[in-house]
Amino acid sequence: MGQMNETLRNVALVAHGGSGKTSLAEIMINKAGMTTRVGRVEDGNTVMDFEPEELKRQASLSSGFFQLPWKKHTISLIDTPGDQNFISDAKLCMQAADTALILVDAVDGVKVQTEQVNDFASEYGLPCAIFINKLDRERADFSRTVEDAVQCLSPKPIILQLPIGTEADFNGIVDLVGMKAYRYDDSGNATQIDIPADMQDMVETERETLIENVAEADDALIERYLEGETITNQELRDTLKEGILSRTFAPVLCGSATGNIGIDLLMDFMVTCLPSPLESPPRQGVNPANDEATERAADPDAPFSAFVIKTVADPYAGRLTIFKVVSGKLGSDGNFYNSTKENKERFNQLLTIAGKEQKPATEAGPGSIVAVAKLKETKTGDTLCDDGNKIRYTCADPMPTLISFALESKATGDEDKIYISLTKLLEEDTALKLERNAETKEILLSGLGQVHIESTIEKLKRKFNVDVLLKTPKIPYRETIKKKVRVQGKHKKQSGGHGQYGDCWIVMEPLPRGSGFEFVDAIVGGVIPKNYIPAVEKGIVEACQKGPLIGAPCVDFRATVDFGSYHAVDSSEMAFKVAGSLAYKKACEEAKPVLLEPIMKVTVTTPDEYMGDIMGDMNSRRGRVLGMDSAGKNQVINAEVPLAEFQTYAPDLRSMTGGRGMYAMEFLRYDEVPAQIANKVIEQIKAEQEE
Repeated sequence: MGQMNETLRNVALVAHGGSGKTSLAEIMINKAGMTTRVGRVEDGNTVMDFEPEELKRQASLSSGFFQLPWKKHTISLIDTPGDQNFISDAKLCMQAADTALILVDAVDGVKVQTEQVNDFASEYGLPCAIFINKLDRERADFSRTVEDAVQCLSPKPIILQLPIGTEADFNGIVDLVGMKAYRYDDSGNATQIDIPADMQDMVETERETLIENVAEADDALIERYLEGETITNQELRDTLKEGILSRTFAPVLCGSATGNIGIDLLMDFMVTCLPSPLESPPRQGVNPANDEATERAADPDAPFSAFVIKTVADPYAGRLTIFKVVSGKLGSDGNFYNSTKENKERFNQLLTIAGKEQKPATEAGPGSIVAVAKLKETKTGDTLCDDGNKIRYTCADPMPTLISFALESKATGDEDKIYISLTKLLEEDTALKLERNAETKEILLSGLGQVHIESTIEKLKRKFNVDVLLKTPKIPYRETIKKKVRVQGKHKKQSGGHGQYGDCWIVMEPLPRGSGFEFVDAIVGGVIPKNYIPAVEKGIVEACQKGPLIGAPCVDFRATVDFGSYHAVDSSEMAFKVAGSLAYKKACEEAKPVLLEPIMKVTVTTPDEYMGDIMGDMNSRRGRVLGMDSAGKNQVINAEVPLAEFQTYAPDLRSMTGGRGMYAMEFLRYDEVPAQIANKVIEQIKAEQEE
């Protein structure tokens, strides 16, 4: 088993949507002889995209897995989504890779999601390589694209291959390591040719640059090179491998996935220069018994440990749990311990994943990405390990949600069914959040964008036959007061039988934002007996759940009970509770009630050229820009904005920046709604309530 894992290459294909990741996976699977024809995204017949929602959108919505044989090695591909709506899945699944292959479209260059996945690779310390794709398209430009990669990506990109011909005439590749040239025919078969005469000078120059760049990973090599010694191709390859693993540089290869040019060279490069799981550094974790730091090396003889990168909710097979083995090995069935949930799990069948199919596996060792079905408790991000040798790994968190929708059932009374079915889909997609808002009585589904939510709703209908409508969620307004008042609350009922009597005087005054509610007992001389005072407080607390303006909770005020009277027979806790609530209602009317709205802290990242539009738009949404920083070729705007104006920001930002802007948003505080806007909101909500 150990032997086999030396020949394993876990490669995540990562990039902005539309860069050709799925097309590249399809052609590689075909080259390896695993399919008889190449699947095409446009034709909806790819191995890696098979969910109906993916076929409809012609884009990957979730990561696909496939292991393929190549020259006595196994290339294990993780085809990740590149759309901002589904980038969280890419982030989580990239944890299982040993290398990230970053695709860059030779026409469009580096786009924002590519920068984002490149950041994830840095966060994980993942070695990177770059593949410049679509060189056969109109307006494709190799050197401009490399320039762009050097500007935006890390580690430092270094050129390993040069394209022969441009755009429609692109038909070959020069390999600067082996100093060989290849020409491709229409079926993707390569013939070795002489390096074209008109490229000789460029090839010489780039070869020199390559050796200098690669030698940076090895001091001894750079000395020999500077003294004029010849570096052999094998030395160059070995040092290249070291430099990739240490993240000294990211080699740049080129080709066309749909044109089938350069794919064999890319696959050869994967098996000769990319690291095996056994070369990756030990993974850090903690001992669950005492939380002390510990680590596991990728050693087949070490105790078993793994972490879960993905869960698939299959209506037929039940839950599929996909995990990466870090250390040790696993047989085709058995037990392991979930150290995150602290329980044992049993599995009957070890599986490998090939697109939509699962194939039985006999065993798995370090670096293997495998799956098991029907685990009871295990979720994405959990650690699985040997019961006698426990460890717990920390996995990446899903991306924070950006947009929320309220769900309304098309069939009345289906609310519980919606909730239960969605909970199953949440196991599969950890970037979704589901909550029941007690205040607005809505089921809220939050995600990374409108498309993210819509595709979830499509999946909900397809898998669980539940139909829902999406609505903009209600804003959780609050109310407060602006003026200090003193009022009496008196509850007196003395007709027949046992009477009721409670009487209290209350001072109600505003407190600073975020203070909540304070209650002060200032009764002297026992004018209200001690045992009735908590009842007064309770009366106010219950009544202040509904403010006088729109019935939203009233916050940030102090109520001081300072006087009152009682009746020896007719007073009771109940009577004083009613008195407290009457006092609150009366005080509210006199104390200048105002409406408060949630203010969000927003960070918008955008290329320079859209700054003007975004600032203008921010002002129109009552936003307050606090400051700006630059990050690479992007600008980062920090602002405060009212949630009411920002619930539909995701699609708007996308159209303003052509999909290149990103934002993050978190709750900051409540603030007063400007009077003219508050009046409109109050009228609108009251009209809805009357309906």
